[in-house]
Amino acid sequence: MSYQEKLVGNTVVLIFALSILLVYLVLAAQYETWVAPLSVLTAVPLSLSGTVLALWLTGLSNNIYVQIGLVLMIALSCKNSILIVEVAIECRRKGMSYVDAALEASKLRFRPIVMTSIAFILGVMPLIFSGGAGAAARISLGITVFSGMIASTCLAVALVPVFYVEIEEFFDRRAKKQG
Repeated sequence: MSYQEKLVGNTVVLIFALSILLVYLVLAAQYETWVAPLSVLTAVPLSLSGTVLALWLTGLSNNIYVQIGLVLMIALSCKNSILIVEVAIECRRKGMSYVDAALEASKLRFRPIVMTSIAFILGVMPLIFSGGAGAAARISLGITVFSGMIASTCLAVALVPVFYVEIEEFFDRRAKKQG
């Protein structure tokens, strides 16, 4: 196993980078702008911070199941922030300011984000408490996505609207300076 891990090398970093690039490009095509996906992607480090903390506290190693869980966390954390940013963009098109649009999006999407996140968190709990053959793999994957989803839910609901406002206003000011 050590030989295979050494043989693979740093391809994990490449996989994460390509995963984030894919998410960015799909969102750029969906929103028809290069700026809005940046607000969505700010949720990824928030969720990964929860996973890193949980792995450190439990002493689990960074195995293949943890890495699969981290790629999964990219998608799950973006899902929560997409819900907020999508509504904020719609509110902005209706003429609201960036701050008002972000606040309105946070209010409208708080309940759906929390409900889907709690359902997912409760759904992966059996992985954490599993036993028997293959339990180590299930526990690694379960702790990774469980802790990442808790961090994503708690932090993204509060911080993604702030990031949305800051990123949009930054690029708006930049465009006005150039134009």
